[in-house]
Amino acid sequence: MIEEKQRSTKREFLMIVIKTIVFLTLVYFGAEQPLLFINYPVIALIAHCLTVFMGPSTLVSFIRLIVIYWYIKKHRFKPNIKDNFILGINRIVSILNTAFGVITFMILMGIDPIKFLTSITIVAAAIAVTFKDYITNMINGLIIMFSDRLSLGDHIKVNDNEGKILDITLINMILQNEDNDMVIIPNSVVFSSVIINQSKQNIKKLSIEFELALHFGYTPDFLEKRLAGVVESYRDNIVSGGLTIKTLAINKDITRFKVQVLLNNYDKLKERLIRRALNTEIIRLSITEPS
Repeated sequence: MIEEKQRSTKREFLMIVIKTIVFLTLVYFGAEQPLLFINYPVIALIAHCLTVFMGPSTLVSFIRLIVIYWYIKKHRFKPNIKDNFILGINRIVSILNTAFGVITFMILMGIDPIKFLTSITIVAAAIAVTFKDYITNMINGLIIMFSDRLSLGDHIKVNDNEGKILDITLINMILQNEDNDMVIIPNSVVFSSVIINQSKQNIKKLSIEFELALHFGYTPDFLEKRLAGVVESYRDNIVSGGLTIKTLAINKDITRFKVQVLLNNYDKLKERLIRRALNTEIIRLSITEPS
């Protein structure tokens, strides 16, 4: 994987060198104005547009490569690290390249970009209002990318959604939940919600809320010992003394409990088995009279 990353870096550097050579060649021909450009103005216009695009695009790509290299060296990361900062830099470069492409297209169509932008102030304001949700998502997405609170691979809980962060785009955050479903959450929702980042805690919490009939007379101590015995076979995955029972509410006919298990690390398969064992025992307790 490291070799692949190194080859990828070399390939990116080679592409920058090629783009630089092409850019300098276009600049040279643009200054010399060969007969081909004079006889065929369309070719001259296309060459000029390519020069306008490749100049800033190549510069941005070069700066991106230097910034990422500096960042990895500074933090002593592995070459194949997947990091929010690098993701954010890549997204910004994509936005800039898109902007360069739009400007190039305008020049190709014979439109002066500066005059065009200054003449559509009202229209731009209307567009901003129309697409404010997308703009907000993009800004929030960039803030999340450059934050050290959330990282790719973290296991988080956002409102009722829980899963592993697979990707952060300019519009959405993509999670993979326990059922291997792809959960897409808008960045504005993530940014404005309370987030539980279980990966930053170095432990994983497994919680199950349930209700039992009050006349059974089950006490928290009894339930704690009973459920601890059920998950005894998974003790290597559970923090010592990491199973607890909390009483959430006592009503007229039922009592609401919450069992919480602290896992040593995130293991989707083991967590699923532990959850199933607890659910099975809770169902048995709910339909069986205590002896």
